[in-house]
Parts: sequence; structure tokens; C-alpha cells
Amino acid sequence: MKAYVITIMDNERSVKSAKRCIKSAAMYGLEVNMWPATTPKDDPYKIFEVKGIPDEKFEEKYSRKLNCMSAFLSHHSLWEESVLRNENIVIYEHDAFVTGMPPVNSNFQSVITFSKPSYGNFIIPSTIGVNPLTQKRYFGGAHGYIVKSHGAKMLIEAAKKVAGPTDVFLNLEFFPSLEEFFPWTCEARDDFSTIQNEMGVQSKHNFQSLKSYGIEDVK
Repeated sequence: MKAYVITIMDNERSVKSAKRCIKSAAMYGLEVNMWPATTPKDDPYKIFEVKGIPDEKFEEKYSRKLNCMSAFLSHHSLWEESVLRNENIVIYEHDAFVTGMPPVNSNFQSVITFSKPSYGNFIIPSTIGVNPLTQKRYFGGAHGYIVKSHGAKMLIEAAKKVAGPTDVFLNLEFFPSLEEFFPWTCEARDDFSTIQNEMGVQSKHNFQSLKSYGIEDVK
């Protein structure tokens, strides 16, 4: 099983954060390699067009649209890698800090988060180990999760219809098989954002994207 941390290779802060993620993972015997992020310089609109991905749900007031699209494509490229290799892949974002071994040997269905939600209200699973997705109706951040090859294929196909900001895209309405491992073994430690604008950084929530999907946050 491969493990990668999405890294903006020409961004010093991103590289520094990714190295911190790699170092924290190594403490638990997990080798993590940098995965070059897609950035606005790569022309996300063109990539979306080529891959047949709609961009309407990336239009919201808390994020920079091109950056948000780029982040989605960074994850999408790892989903494609999982399908190509026909193997599970552990995916981290550059702000991830590893606090334990991810559930690489656990029996899960298709896609599983093992990360503590990074914003808003959330529910703590009541059972140790693999649970149905419990923290929210969607991933409370996409900073650490595992995807199986058939799960990756499922995400890629759905992206052609309902793509949106990665964490909200990974929701139970679209993917009822999403699961969660508890206790969480990853948390976001972010002191900067390449995606959110000032309002988004202050609110740390994507209400517009939630509404566009008809999803309610945990009250």
C-alpha cells in the first residue's frame, strides 16, 4: 500500500508542512511520499473539460475557485493512481499531522477517513475501529483517508456528475458506503490556506457548498 501527501512543490510552506506530515508518519512506521499537487498554473478549467468534470459547485463565497478546483484535481489524480495500480492508497493533505497508524489492515468497504474533523460541530463515534461515517454527513476535512481501487473508481465516476470541494463531495448522500476509523489517527494542523479566502479562513466552513448539495451540518 502506498501513502502520499499532496504537496504544492513550488510553495515553501506547503513543502515544509508536507515534510512535517512525513516525519510524523515515520514515527509510526509509515512511509509517506510527496505527491505533486495540481495548481492553478496547470489550468484546472482545461483539465475539468478533458475529464468531463462540471465546475458549478466550486462557485461559492468561502474559497478561491481555481484553488478549490485544483485541490479536488489533486485528490482526483490519486484516485486515478489507485485505479491504475489496483491497490489501496493512503491520502494525506499537506497540513495533516499523523497521530497514529492509519487503518491499513482494517476491513473496510471502499473509502474510509481516519481523521479528526477540522471544523464545525461533529459527532464522536461510540465504537472503536471501523464505523459507518459518523462525524458528519460528509468528511470533516479530507486531510487523511484511504481509498480502495474500486472506491476510487466510484469517486471518479461520480465526479463527472457532482464534483465539488473534496470534503463535501465525500458525503453519505452520494456514497452511503463511506466509513470512519476511530480513534482518529490524523488531524489538520494548518496555519495557512491556499484554498480559502479571508472569509473562509475566518469561518472555517463551507456553508454554500453544503447547501448546493442539500446537506445539513451536525447541529
